[in-house]
Amino acid sequence: MTDIHGKKYHFIGIAGIGTSGLAKMLMKNGASVSGSDMEDSAVVAQLRSLGADISVGHSPENISGDVDEVVISAAITAANPELGRASELGLPIHKYAVMLGRLFDTYTGIAVAGTHGKSTTSGWISYVLQQAGKQPNFIVGAYIPQLDSSSGVGSGKVFVAESCEYDRSFLNLHPDAAVLLNIEQDHLDYYRDEVEIVEAFAEFSAGIKPRGVLIANGQDKNVARILRRFKTEPKIVSYGLDSHCDFNAQNLALVDGSYEFDLHHKDALLGRPHIALPGRFNVLNALAVTAACIHTGLDAETILEHLGRFTGIDRRLMLKAKVDGVTILDDYAHHPTEIRASLKAIREKYAPKRLWCVFQPHQYSRTRFLLDDFAESFKLADITIVPEIYFVRDTAESKSTVNAEMLAERIRQQGCQALFINDFSGILEHLKNNVKDGDLVVTMGAGTIWKVADEYIQWFREHR
Repeated sequence: MTDIHGKKYHFIGIAGIGTSGLAKMLMKNGASVSGSDMEDSAVVAQLRSLGADISVGHSPENISGDVDEVVISAAITAANPELGRASELGLPIHKYAVMLGRLFDTYTGIAVAGTHGKSTTSGWISYVLQQAGKQPNFIVGAYIPQLDSSSGVGSGKVFVAESCEYDRSFLNLHPDAAVLLNIEQDHLDYYRDEVEIVEAFAEFSAGIKPRGVLIANGQDKNVARILRRFKTEPKIVSYGLDSHCDFNAQNLALVDGSYEFDLHHKDALLGRPHIALPGRFNVLNALAVTAACIHTGLDAETILEHLGRFTGIDRRLMLKAKVDGVTILDDYAHHPTEIRASLKAIREKYAPKRLWCVFQPHQYSRTRFLLDDFAESFKLADITIVPEIYFVRDTAESKSTVNAEMLAERIRQQGCQALFINDFSGILEHLKNNVKDGDLVVTMGAGTIWKVADEYIQWFREHR
C-alpha cells in the first residue's frame, strides 16, 4: 500500500454509502482523510471518531494545502466550489469508483455485479465471512443491520464490494472472484440497449484477475451469452436451480414463508439450509453466497452454519411494523422484475387478505423505457398507488413524455386496481381511510417512498 500510506485524501461528498466506506478503508491503510458533506449525520460523526476532518457544506477553503488527492462522489457536479479549487491547485481528482478500484486491487477482491440482488448478496457474503472469523472488508450499497453498517474494515485479506454497472463504474474493479447474478435492461438513460449492457458486463467479466473465478447464474440467458466467450480464463463456476449447475438447489419447500432446500455442489449434497429471506430469488442468492465463500477457503459446514441466519439488509422486504392487524413493509424494488419477485415473495411469506403496493417510480427515463413491463408487474398486488415519479438524472425529453398518471392508467388496463395520488400526504389519508384488518401495505421504490411507511406507522401509534 505504498502509494496510499502517508497520503492525505480529501472527499467531496464523504457521507455517501460508498465514499464513507472508502474513507474508512483508506484510513485503515495509513492515509489521512478530510472531507465535506452538505449536512451533519451519524456517518459524519463516525468518520470523525476515526480521525477524519470533515466540514459541513462545500467551500474552497475546505481543501487545505497538504491534500495530495481528491475523491468525488457520483453526485458532485462540475459547479462544485471544492472541485473548482482542486482543479486550480492541480490536484489529482478521482471518481469514487476509480479510487475504489485502486484499493480493491491490493486485496483478494470479491465483486458482486448484476441488475438485481447486488446489495443483498454482497451483504450476505460479508455476513457469512464475518461470522466465520474471516474479518472481511466490505462496501455494500445498503445498511446491514447484523453488521451495523454498510461498510466494514477488517483485518482479513478479503474485500467484498458491490459493483454497479451504471456509468460502467464496475470496470474499475479487477476481482479475484466476480459474482454475476443476472443481466437485464436497466439504466437506459446511459446504455443504448440491452446489447450494450451485455457488452459492459462481458468487459467486467474479462477484467477478472489471472487465475480468478467467475461465479455465474447458470440459468440467466444474458449471462450465458457472456460465458460462451470464455474458454480457459476465468474459471467459471455456475449456480442455479438446475442440477447441471455446479452449485444447485433441489427439493425446494416453503416453510414458514421462506425456503429450505437441498444444497448440492455438483453431485455432493452439502446440506439442507432453511434461509430466513423470503422469495425463490433468494435461493439463487444463497447459492451465489455459498460459491463465493467456498472460494475464500471456507468449508461447506461453516458456511451452512451461518447461511440461514442472515436476516437481510435495509429496505429489502423489510418488515417495519405489525399494528392493529395491518402489516407494513418497505422494499427497494424499482425495476419490473424486482417488483414481480418482491410481490410474489410477500404473498408467500405473509398471505395477506389484501396487498397494497405504494410504488414510487424511480426516474422518468426508466419509467418511459420500461412502461409496459412496469404496468404488467403489479398483477400480484390488489391495489397499487402511484405518486409522481422520483426525479433523478433525468432529461427534459424523458420528463415530457411520461408521468405517473400514465403508469396508473396502464396498470388499470391490465385489469388491476391502481390509483394516482400525487403527494405523500394524500396517500397517507387514503391508507388511513381504506386499509383494513388483515391487509398488508408495502412501500416500494428507490426514492423517498419509505417516508410514507414511517408516517403511517407513526399515525397508528398516535391514533389507534
